[in-house]
Amino acid sequence: MLRVGIITASDKGSRGEREDLSGPTLSKLVQEIDGEVVEYIVLPDDQAQLEATMCQWADELNLDLILTTGGTGFSIRDVTPEATLAVADRMVPGIAEVMRMESLKVTPKAMLSRAIAALRKRTLIINMPGSPKAVRECFAAIAPAIPHGIQILKGEASECASTSQATQNQ
Repeated sequence: MLRVGIITASDKGSRGEREDLSGPTLSKLVQEIDGEVVEYIVLPDDQAQLEATMCQWADELNLDLILTTGGTGFSIRDVTPEATLAVADRMVPGIAEVMRMESLKVTPKAMLSRAIAALRKRTLIINMPGSPKAVRECFAAIAPAIPHGIQILKGEASECASTSQATQNQ
């Protein structure tokens, strides 16, 4: 079972002025990949708080996956990608590329997403959009690869190509 944390970045949500719908949507979706949400928080769009939470969850709680929702647009307060980049050891560009590619099939505004994905130690961090509809669409696109990626990250699986395939290609 994957241990998952969900961070919703929302000034209004953190003040109780708006109900978070995307975080609970993600909570349901992670069950499809054998995930269990063990941490969930709604934070203001504050880079320092986002960074501190991601670091604690990756370094101290050793979560397998951190999903953020919100804070990936053009607003001056949207700093989720910057917070993720600040705590990242390595980038995983393919995940964000696939999310944007799939979202472009629905709306041309998808190209405005600044979402990223990264690794911190043995934790995968993925920035998701802020709306429940976009969260569902993006998660569906990346869900098939997440468990295997985390298995590799934790040293529990071999690389993507099997030995027999590699031998046949030589």
